Amino acid sequence: MLQEHIDMVKKIMFLAMCLLLAASVANAKNKKGGKAAARIDDAAFVADYEAMMDSLKVVGSNVVVVKDNKIIYSHSFGLKNRERGEEMTPNTIFRIASISKSFTATAIMQLVEKGKLDLKADVNKYLDFKVRNPKYPDVPITLEMLLSHTSSLNDSQGYWESFDAVNPATNPDYAKCYNDYRPGTGYEYCNYAFNIMSAVIEKVSGQRFDRYIVQHIMKPLGLKGSHCVDDLDSTRFATLYAMENGVFVPQPQAYARPDVLDHYQMCKNTARLSAAGGVKITAMDLAKYMLMHMNYGKSPLAKARVISEASARRMQTVITDDANANTEKERAGLGLMRADEFTPGTELVGHTGGAYGLRSAMFFDPVKKYGFVVITNGSGSRKVLQRSLTLMRDHFIK
Repeated sequence: MLQEHIDMVKKIMFLAMCLLLAASVANAKNKKGGKAAARIDDAAFVADYEAMMDSLKVVGSNVVVVKDNKIIYSHSFGLKNRERGEEMTPNTIFRIASISKSFTATAIMQLVEKGKLDLKADVNKYLDFKVRNPKYPDVPITLEMLLSHTSSLNDSQGYWESFDAVNPATNPDYAKCYNDYRPGTGYEYCNYAFNIMSAVIEKVSGQRFDRYIVQHIMKPLGLKGSHCVDDLDSTRFATLYAMENGVFVPQPQAYARPDVLDHYQMCKNTARLSAAGGVKITAMDLAKYMLMHMNYGKSPLAKARVISEASARRMQTVITDDANANTEKERAGLGLMRADEFTPGTELVGHTGGAYGLRSAMFFDPVKKYGFVVITNGSGSRKVLQRSLTLMRDHFIK
């Protein structure tokens, strides 16, 4: 009888030690960024997200959720290519459209920190062609105005081929590139402004624009992304689909290789690299990039500081409120914006993208340390970003 009691005590002690060991291992994993302690109801989110995709006719999508400064969730939905029936995967590379503007702005801030650029200086100081609103010939257009869409430039004459449209020496109608308001006093979202800044980056850095971005932003953060298709595995590209007359039509031109790369001229052919919207990257790597901005310039993953805290805060600070009262939904900083249009009731920092049928969004809260990335390769509705971001917020944050 005594022996049975002793054996029972030993068994209880052994089980207790096993439980303590298991708890210790689990705690260590969580400290190292392993599986999140809180249980994620993946099935409920997947069901709601797939229902949303069905209702809005979404071809495919990749999503990533960051919470407490960690990537806690990612999922691939739908198809990477409809014709071949290829499923979306975490390794799928997307063109992300206008979220690319934040990369251009980050590069500008790096060069400001190095003393090579001045945000308040006349941009003509750094260009081989003239940028000046002829209606206000004595008012310089600055880098800060270009970054915040307040320069008075517009996209009406095209922006993706060259800088000829804005150049008085090559276009007699260059004045059409400018709005009627004084530079710095109005707001109009402008892609051309960011393509012009890529020429500025080349001029002062001495590097081709896309190579500068890879060397000074992508590589320090451990990311595999680029403006240039030559740097990437094209078999991983998500086919993009635009809705035309109710039918999805592939858009292969989204990944077309610019012919100027074979005889590239610095500061002249730069627009073809599309600083305004040409980055190609996975959703996961975009989330890692977002974490850098969420932490004011320093990545908690790569332990790399890409820009100073002061520069990061400046990018996130709204400067258009006084310029135009109609921009409350998307209040522009420098290459980033603050908006609650996509997460009603919750203002976040980030950017959206849309081109060739794709829809993309990267939004985060730098104080509460959470954020979302969503990229779709085709949708029948503009509502897809709001619905996607709201679902991620409601399932993983609220």
